[in-house]
Amino acid sequence: MATRPPGSHVSAWRPAVAGVAEVFHAHFVDHAYPRHIHDVWTLLIVDDGAVRFDLDRHRHGALRTSVTLLPPYVPHDGRSATANGFRKRVLYLDTSALGAELVGRAVDEPDLADPRLRDRIDHLHRVLAAPGDEFEAESRLALILDRLRGQLHRRTPVSLAPPAGGLAARLRELLDARTVEGVTLGEAAELLHAHPTHLVRTFTHVHGLPPHSYLTGRRVELARRLLLAGERPAAVAVAAGFFDQAHLTRHFRRHLGVSPARYPGTRRRAQRSGDG
Repeated sequence: MATRPPGSHVSAWRPAVAGVAEVFHAHFVDHAYPRHIHDVWTLLIVDDGAVRFDLDRHRHGALRTSVTLLPPYVPHDGRSATANGFRKRVLYLDTSALGAELVGRAVDEPDLADPRLRDRIDHLHRVLAAPGDEFEAESRLALILDRLRGQLHRRTPVSLAPPAGGLAARLRELLDARTVEGVTLGEAAELLHAHPTHLVRTFTHVHGLPPHSYLTGRRVELARRLLLAGERPAAVAVAAGFFDQAHLTRHFRRHLGVSPARYPGTRRRAQRSGDG
């Protein structure tokens, strides 16, 4: 099994807090995220270094002094802006946490220079670090979401959310429905009454990445949730639609910089042993 880059570390878990799909802490030295899509909101703070990322084909940066909010279903990547890498803490929030009408505002300006908001997010991560204080975490999350809504509602949206209809949306719905079993390009073209080449070009133009990359990303997202639920990598590979564990590992490492076997990190192993 391949090892992680020197100095890299990942810790991830799903807390018993409504609205939080996952907590993700990472230190990456040379890992670069490929272009991908989440089906949740990504609320990110950087503790060391800085991150460069492209969101919806526009370049941005995440700094220690700011908060970064990435909306669901908008393609983005990520890489270190410094030679020493970066440390980040991320909350993946269910789509119900923030309204769909805020997507365009977050696309235009994903970075929020709000020290009070960053301080609140920092405190929430500290509360989430150990089980037992879920009520406090829910209370702190409510205040964070309220401040985020206030910040975003003050903006005038320029960009539009990805189109809800059309050929690209129908292909996305098909891929979402058949994430595990998959679909051939020929079958998709027949089901959607479109030429295969036109299907690929249209999807890529609208969503910012080709359909095969979208499907792989959705499978990786499913795999990470199954791993956090305690499933073994070999079983996860099959359940998430990968050919075998090696296939899962290759794509999982490319997306997340760590192997599936190591993804839950030391925190989950400590929780299993009763060390909190």
